[in-house]
Formats: sequence, structure tokens, C-alpha cells
Amino acid sequence: MNEIIDHTFLAADCTESDVDRVCREAVENGFYAVCIPPFFVGRASKKLQGSMVKLATVVAFPYGYADTAVKVQEIRRAMEEGADELDIVINLSAVKSADWAFVASDLAAVATTVRLKGKVSKIIIEIGSLTDEEKRKVCDICNEIKPDYVKTSTGTRKGATVEDVRFMRSALHPDIRIKASGGIRTKAAATALVEAGADRIGTSAGLTII
Repeated sequence: MNEIIDHTFLAADCTESDVDRVCREAVENGFYAVCIPPFFVGRASKKLQGSMVKLATVVAFPYGYADTAVKVQEIRRAMEEGADELDIVINLSAVKSADWAFVASDLAAVATTVRLKGKVSKIIIEIGSLTDEEKRKVCDICNEIKPDYVKTSTGTRKGATVEDVRFMRSALHPDIRIKASGGIRTKAAATALVEAGADRIGTSAGLTII
């Protein structure tokens, strides 16, 4: 389980000591990655230097309604400072407005920006807030854009469910991996999500899960 965990700390009051601790715990326990606020990417990059742990950060977190150009700039800065993986929030306002052309262009821009630098993109779709029709449409767009991962949740709203992960696995192209996140606090919960089709687990409870 350790090797698929993104050891996460995204609290609004996250401090330098929190980031240092998360990085240390990830290295000591062989977690796949840490996921920390963009403000601390440079610091975390130095802390993880020489380790196998990947560095992930979030973009347009947690609501996703930043302008596309702002998202692109945020991605570029994070990559310049050492981010390996970018967890990018979909524009939920555009989804709820059924502005599918904008959703597609926004996701294409951010995924391409990441891909051109050889990094890993994860599109956070906040699936717990979507209707069945919206889930299907968002997955269809992701199949066209082909990010590396589609991620269930930011963790600020409804978290990952087995049913949602099963739906995503059935709706997404086989080459697109799934990251489950939000409220995953036990090994049993993480295992159930993996069995449903999740390839990566995002959690702040990694030490408890293992």
C-alpha cells in the first residue's frame, strides 16, 4: 500500500514544519509522493532531494475557477520549483453551467502544459458534486484530453466512494489512471478503493493506513 500513497497535507494553515514532517514521513515509509501546498514546493523539493519520493502539488485549489492562464502560470511555476506531479482542479462552475467547450479547452491547456515538461497531470473532478450526466460528460472530455490521472476529489467536499471509482474505471480510457482521495483514513477503505480501480490513494492518514 505504501508505494501508491500520496502523503498529503493541504491544510490552510500548513507551516514549514508540517511540510518538513510530511517529507520526512514519506521518505521513512516509502510513500510514492507527498502532496503539499504550492507555496512550499521549493522547500519540499530540497527536503526530498536524493530520495525516490515524488513531489506533487495542487493547482487552482480547491475550487478550480481560476482563469486558464492563471492555472497555466501556476503549473509552470510549480514545475520550475521542482514539482513532479500537478493535481489540477476542474472548473466546477463551468461544469455546473454546462459550458463544456470551456471545460474542454481549460483541461486541454493545463494537461498540455504539464505533458510538454514530461510531468504528471491529475485532473480533480470533484465527482461527489456531479450529477450522473455531468460525471459521464467530464469523463468523456478527459478521454479526449488524456491526462495521466483523473482524481476523485479535493477533500474539501464529498470524498471518494467505491461506487464513484468503479464508475470512473468503466468510463475512462484504460490508459488513464485513477487517484482516489478525500476521507480515506483506514486500510480497509483504501483497499476497497484500490479493488474498485484506484491506482493511487491521496490521504493525510498514510501512517494510520499502513
